[in-house]
Amino acid sequence: MFLAWREIKHTKLRYSLIALIMIMIIWLVLFVTGLANGLASDNASAIKESAASYFLIEKDSDNRFARSTVTEKQVSDVEKDLGKKATGLRVQMSTVSTKKDTNKTDVSYFSFDSTSFLKPELTDGHLGKSGSNEVVADQKLKNQGYSLGSTIKDAATNQTFKITGFTKKQTYSHTGVVFLTPVQWKEVQVPQKAADNTYNAIALDITEDKATTLNYSDLVTASKNDIVTNIPGYSEEQGSLTMMITFLYIIAAFVLTVFFYVITIQKVDQFGMLKAIGAKTSYLAKSLLSQIATLSVISLLIGNLLTYGVAALLPESMPFNLTPITALASSLLFLAVALIGSLLSLYRVAKVDAIEAIGGNN
Repeated sequence: MFLAWREIKHTKLRYSLIALIMIMIIWLVLFVTGLANGLASDNASAIKESAASYFLIEKDSDNRFARSTVTEKQVSDVEKDLGKKATGLRVQMSTVSTKKDTNKTDVSYFSFDSTSFLKPELTDGHLGKSGSNEVVADQKLKNQGYSLGSTIKDAATNQTFKITGFTKKQTYSHTGVVFLTPVQWKEVQVPQKAADNTYNAIALDITEDKATTLNYSDLVTASKNDIVTNIPGYSEEQGSLTMMITFLYIIAAFVLTVFFYVITIQKVDQFGMLKAIGAKTSYLAKSLLSQIATLSVISLLIGNLLTYGVAALLPESMPFNLTPITALASSLLFLAVALIGSLLSLYRVAKVDAIEAIGGNN
């Protein structure tokens, strides 16, 4: 470590440039990772953050709510067996606007018994009163200009609702969720007030062992992950971003390998001199690894600070989610990539001949 740090201080410009490149790479990796997680959350947080652990959904629906129809009798049968651990769930995409503003906002309607375990946790306001037109909405609508007391109008039926509460992390297919009571649900059906007694799924608050024992005709048990990965566009979106992040790591490995190898070649004479005066290859290898690890750790710290600093300046409408655990995992992976990239340099150090390096064969 002494030799590694002394060399870094002696050639500040060279190692500062290398550190700058490493900072830019890790910054890009962390930022894209945060965007990927943010988009994933924006697409499916209403399911991921749900109190339900499993869902009963119609067979041959590919685990998609829009393709599933569950009858009222099926819901009743399951509720008789599981009691408060089961509740019917309805999901519908729609568009709303305010009376004063003609700009439209895409939303997702979620309807279920407000006394069930799926009742949303509020961050502001209060739950709507029974029999009223009061609703709770995700804070995404708040970011789009709606506030407590705002009146929203359904585009299909012109039915109006008053927002009396906000919740968070309740988005579906990149739209904010508006929670409706069963009565309100019927009011947004076309034709208006149509008697729609069907559901899209049955939400379950049960263990994995219990889920494996369920057997209902025409229904299959799906986990949260099954539902999330089958949201239209979710897998494709995440697959593209994951591939992008993977390629960033691959590019980082090649770039760092080349940089470290070039620097190692430039120091062949120095390594030869050190070997000639008795330095062991293992000592030189440790010194090189210490140097790379030091640069990587410093770059990772700065890269993380830059990422969270920029994230704090992003508008709330931009989905970005980078938890400390994810940042730590990405940083450790980047450190591993940097150390793996040093293997070629270590091989070159091991092959240095002391006599040849100092010109003893001339």
